[in-house]
Amino acid sequence: MQDALGEDRRVQQFWDAYAAGARVGVKEFTVSKFGDGMNLADELATNVVMGKKRAATRLLRDFTELGKRLPTAGGFSVIIDGQNSPRCIVRILQVDIKPLCDVDERFAWDEGGGDCSLEWWRGAYARYFKRQGAREGFAVNDRIEVVLERFEVVWPPELSDRP
Repeated sequence: MQDALGEDRRVQQFWDAYAAGARVGVKEFTVSKFGDGMNLADELATNVVMGKKRAATRLLRDFTELGKRLPTAGGFSVIIDGQNSPRCIVRILQVDIKPLCDVDERFAWDEGGGDCSLEWWRGAYARYFKRQGAREGFAVNDRIEVVLERFEVVWPPELSDRP
């Protein structure tokens, strides 16, 4: 567990059910809430559960400035909604770090937002990161480095991307 949300009893019970059911010996996981508000967190968690969202983007500085470990392929994350309720567990398949301007169409599609186009994705993330920059006091430009994660849903079984 990487943060206080991982200490939430509901999140821990959700993880424990997965670990027992899938016979996973791994004890470490992160907790991820997408977006910057309850409604957006609910919408994005629902997109994961519904199969539309299979990728996520975060600023590299979110890790480096806070001393957090970068995600790694093979790692697990419990996805929570706006009320911090666990919705599913994902296994990270791939992690890349690159400038925001170098994100491609395929990644935008995997993110699953709007019409899944690169144009929509760039506009949405420009607005999102600018809100974050205004709150936290840093400048955002198209060369800012981002962490791009692709993942698959592994729990609960009825939502799993694999049989």
